Amino acid sequence: MGALAPERLIQLGLLAAALALTGLGFAVAFFARKSRSQRDSTMSTISAFIEKDASPSFVCTADGEVLRANAAARQAYATRRGETLAGTLRNTFANPGGILFRLKNQAEIDGAAREDIVTRKGHMRLAVHEMEDDTLLWRLESAPDTGQGRGADGPGLPMLMVGRTGAILYMNESARKLVGSRAKTLESVFDQVPLKIGAVTPLTTSQGPVEVLVTKVDAGAGRRAFYLLPPPEEMEKGGAWASLEDLPVPLVRFSPDGEVRSFNRSASDLIGAALKKGENISDLMAGLGRPIADWLEETVSGRAVQQSEFLRLSRSDKEMFVQVVLNRMHDDGEVSIVGVLADATELKTLEAQFVQSQKMQAIGQLAGGVAHDFNNLLTAISGHCDLLLLRHDQGDPDYSDLVQINQNANRAAALVGQLLAFSRKQTLRPEELDLRDTMSDLTHLLNRLVGEKVTLTLSHDPVLKPIRADKRQLEQVLMNLVVNARDAMPDGGEIQIETECMTLAEPLERDRVSVPAGDYVCLRVVDRGVGISPDKLQKVFEPFYTTKKTGEGTGLGLSTAYGIVKQTGGFIFVDSTLGQGTCFSIMFPVLEVTTPKAVAPKVAKPMAEPKHGDGVILLVEDEAPVRAFASRALRLRGYTVLEADSAEAALKTLEDATLNVDLFVTDVVMPGKDGPSWVREALQERPDVRVVFVSGYAEDRLSDQQREIPNSVFLPKPFSLNDLAETVHQQLH
Repeated sequence: MGALAPERLIQLGLLAAALALTGLGFAVAFFARKSRSQRDSTMSTISAFIEKDASPSFVCTADGEVLRANAAARQAYATRRGETLAGTLRNTFANPGGILFRLKNQAEIDGAAREDIVTRKGHMRLAVHEMEDDTLLWRLESAPDTGQGRGADGPGLPMLMVGRTGAILYMNESARKLVGSRAKTLESVFDQVPLKIGAVTPLTTSQGPVEVLVTKVDAGAGRRAFYLLPPPEEMEKGGAWASLEDLPVPLVRFSPDGEVRSFNRSASDLIGAALKKGENISDLMAGLGRPIADWLEETVSGRAVQQSEFLRLSRSDKEMFVQVVLNRMHDDGEVSIVGVLADATELKTLEAQFVQSQKMQAIGQLAGGVAHDFNNLLTAISGHCDLLLLRHDQGDPDYSDLVQINQNANRAAALVGQLLAFSRKQTLRPEELDLRDTMSDLTHLLNRLVGEKVTLTLSHDPVLKPIRADKRQLEQVLMNLVVNARDAMPDGGEIQIETECMTLAEPLERDRVSVPAGDYVCLRVVDRGVGISPDKLQKVFEPFYTTKKTGEGTGLGLSTAYGIVKQTGGFIFVDSTLGQGTCFSIMFPVLEVTTPKAVAPKVAKPMAEPKHGDGVILLVEDEAPVRAFASRALRLRGYTVLEADSAEAALKTLEDATLNVDLFVTDVVMPGKDGPSWVREALQERPDVRVVFVSGYAEDRLSDQQREIPNSVFLPKPFSLNDLAETVHQQLH
């Protein structure tokens, strides 16, 4: 019996498992039946709801299979369950599959969608609503011919619906009668394609060419509706102007002196309440660059070279631009002007953004080039000043003057650094930073900057994450923002500096910039000062633009801050209300911290006075003043210096195989071959020679090429005598 016990236990276990699986199967079947019953109940409720609807209605799956159809649908289309809706409507619409797909996608976004469609039997409105269980409710009804829907005929006006490729998808009855046949492409009815909107254009018809005024309305999905209006001379005949009231194209009729005589509803919606009979066009729009009256006079006399112009509407609620095309017409022997308008706000906004980016790029390139030339001059000035200081002690009457020259040369170097920061061509030294520590180190200096009448308060996020930035440059940004905040409060006040972590679940679109989704550390500098007016707010980051009085600001502070933040990979925004204050917000991406390997701490060596050395140095520099200073400085330290004013001259010198050279000191950017190019060529024959690159440009102009050159270092201009001597000494030793 004991031997049979394990087998009995196994049988009992299998029996229990079988019972459990059976119970689970019953439970699954029960819930499935319950769910199906609920779905059938919901479907029956919807079917009962739509059954008596006079308009054909369908309940379909997401794939278009018809699940239910009401009585009107069964009578009109003989719909059977299991058919597709596209197949059911194939004799109603030219392309039912495309229409259904477009509406279904829109319904997935908005929950519902509808579209007015022109068919052989008239205008039809197809609507769809998203329901539970991935089902869709479709409803089809007759739509009134209002002239506003997709493919609408307009109030008795000929209309052509044209696709992306220029093919005519549809012509209304008026257009077919005018042309005399069903045209397939724009080229078959117009000689000049693309069409000039708002201008009188010859139309090819069966009765010969007919002049029409062409207007265009965007019909969505890449389609365009072209309306063919009578020429301006015929608009008043037979009340044609009254028929334009509901046309979805803004039209305004002026007298020769610019007084508004009539307009349609679309023009009123575009221009606003200011558009009234008797108003003058000069009061409604501006920005032509010359009197609008002159343009009207040229149009009336037929001397207008440019019929189309972009003007800015005089609206107080928002900034809008319109494209205006003027045409002359005769009204009972009296001359009038018809203006065809189109909203050009988006176009002008994009144009302004492009022009601004081009201007900033051009100024940035100019600033980088100017900075390079100034660095060469400052190197020569400060370098020769250092040479003079070597021959004068503190008791010399000229010593203080030399010190002043040296100090002002350093100030000029700082200004050049600002130019490089704006042009984003400076060399950054990024490191991991905790903004709490950075602000703590900077607080003392900032308090001295703001003075006694202004209070500085700090507020930190308790769980602030680290960022990666150049600490020195970040301090420069903060000082610029705090000084601006102080100047905005001449009577004193409080400056708040706040830090917080923030997470963007989706990209942030603001001020023509898209900030990617992710984690950021936000730094804000807030003041309660005079604020910045809206018209000046968009210009605050432009170089040399300042709201301060003449002589009080250079206009480089905020442009420098902008350049540093963008070069660091961050974003800077400004919010301001006139009379209430300003807030500058800087967003830095959070640094993803990885566990670093343990590295033995380096013991900092004390800076020793540059020693006299020996060795042969080949100095290559195209700027004669810089070359003269550098050669004298190195000779004073005991080195033998060979000079060359170009890369070609340096290579010519190195052709002497008996010449022993220990170090190359070369400029990076020179006429002819640049520094890295000739050095690579020279190292093929002299691989052990070390290199010092010097340049007034940023190090990033060199970095990729320098990595390929062993034993090379970079020395930025302007450099002092000690900087040069110390760098050379370290390279040789």
